[in-house]
Amino acid sequence: MTTHPDRRSREDLPVLFFVHGLGLGAAAAGRIAELLRDTVRVQGIDLPGFGAAADATPLGLEDSVAFVERRIGEHSAAQWGLAGHSMGGKIAALVAARALSGQSGLFGLRGLVLLAASPLRPEPMDEERRRDMLAWTDGPSIGDEHAETFVEANAAEGFAGPARALAVSLVAGTASEAWRSWLERGSREDWQARVPVSPVPTLILSGAEDGDDLGAAAQARLNAPQYEHAQQAIVEGAGHLLMLEQPTAVAELIAGFWRERVENGPSVPAAVARTIASPRTSARTRGVLARRALADPIASDPLALTAGQLATLRTLAEHVVPQDGPRIDLAVRVDRQLSRGEGDGWRPADLPDDAGAYRLALDGLRGWAELPEAERSAALEGIADGSTAVDGLTGAQLSSWFEDARVDLVRQWLAHPATMARIGFDGFANGGDGARLQGFTELRAGSREAWEPIAATTTEEETR
Repeated sequence: MTTHPDRRSREDLPVLFFVHGLGLGAAAAGRIAELLRDTVRVQGIDLPGFGAAADATPLGLEDSVAFVERRIGEHSAAQWGLAGHSMGGKIAALVAARALSGQSGLFGLRGLVLLAASPLRPEPMDEERRRDMLAWTDGPSIGDEHAETFVEANAAEGFAGPARALAVSLVAGTASEAWRSWLERGSREDWQARVPVSPVPTLILSGAEDGDDLGAAAQARLNAPQYEHAQQAIVEGAGHLLMLEQPTAVAELIAGFWRERVENGPSVPAAVARTIASPRTSARTRGVLARRALADPIASDPLALTAGQLATLRTLAEHVVPQDGPRIDLAVRVDRQLSRGEGDGWRPADLPDDAGAYRLALDGLRGWAELPEAERSAALEGIADGSTAVDGLTGAQLSSWFEDARVDLVRQWLAHPATMARIGFDGFANGGDGARLQGFTELRAGSREAWEPIAATTTEEETR
């Protein structure tokens, strides 16, 4: 795997927090961490009762979510993702949902990787199998014999060597109380109705030889519908312990997903990310900014426009808001805005509704994007001054639409927290949720608060 060309050092890489499955621990991610070292820094988390924390007091599901959130917060990563295997997939999904709601106080989530993940609803586990596994908890830990049985049942045929020995060792050392907690309670909890469908870029992996409970078909049925833009892949030669059985294949899939789906937009500077995560920013505002900071889908059907209309709008966006560096897909964001019926609250009386006006105008501009740049610019001048009409819209109507479209595109650009950082805006940090709203005290032109992450350095070039 090659180093990402935009990265200057390993310390600049985003962090991928790994939440292990039942019976495992942070060490289960050791090999994929090595293989992903040029893409992300994998940071494994040992849940209490498992792995290196087997002697710690085990936690229930909600407490495990809070535990993972604390570990992420302690790391202070500005850009980060979550990977959850099996049991850890349910925990990671809940952590991601709380980050996007703003309630956890975390900011910077970019992507989610689910490996043979337990769903938010009760896990479809055979009850006889559950009883058999609960019978292994007579002693303080699971022990070698039962660990061998567990690994044999959850791995593809031929799984051997150091990776298998590691899996057996981790399962054997798992605290019986932690094992029971998941099988009796955590796996049975139903959170689906309380967690909205997520816009976070998500990769769902499953082993080709995994069982029916959490194999590829179950992932497609139970987990994929929970994510707007889920990408699924099957790992050949792997069962349920896929990151241990086929680490190279798993790492390659994660690396490709991260490059193509997660890093295809601008990132928020660390100082600004810390301010958004701080008590100075309200949970509601933090959640809004967290969702805005997610990368746009690279391939998705438009919701309010046709594919042709969206392509024309993308070219128009390049003229209205030229961007350098990683780009925000402003056209897709406007399309989503139209599909939700959102806007600035008013429209010219002689225009149809916003979505209808966009469709008529963009149909009228069909072929405009293929013109040479100088001709495109001249055509836009004619639209702006009202001298150009199209089918369904007079020159005055088309000019009014174009004014609205420019406003929409610029608003979508300015709404992104990376843009706010670029122009020196931190007005989102206006008090937080406490009884004492901190707000701003330094209001003089050209001055800023000591806590503010950046100075106001707006230039004409930056705000085109």
